[in-house]
Amino acid sequence: MSKYIHKVNYYETDKMGITHHSNYIRFMEEAKMDFLFKIGYPMTALERAGITSPVVSVNCEYKHTTTYGDEIEIEVCVTGYTGVRLALSYTMKDTANDVLVANAASVNCFINSEGKPISLKRYFPELDAILRATN
Repeated sequence: MSKYIHKVNYYETDKMGITHHSNYIRFMEEAKMDFLFKIGYPMTALERAGITSPVVSVNCEYKHTTTYGDEIEIEVCVTGYTGVRLALSYTMKDTANDVLVANAASVNCFINSEGKPISLKRYFPELDAILRATN
């Protein structure tokens, strides 16, 4: 589990003054990149090794609105890991009042520079071990 804080920027709000729904997907990506950094494997390290990690699926259930200046705590948890696919959940809460803002999930896979799926156990055994331990 990892926690990440995102402060809502003015440009992330819509005409009604609330955070536009599409931005929560970006917040998930920020939190995922922070999670990888915290476990010692930032995306730049994977890319240097010729590995990328495209999104296979994403889901977000919106529970409460946020506005400019609100801070959203995003808790990232590994909910599944096969060696080729990584499933994460995201619990987003307003830090001011601990109100649930959104529940979300994403699945990414790992591919090589030719776009072929790869097993991290073979290409990045250290990262594989960390992800298996957090699953």
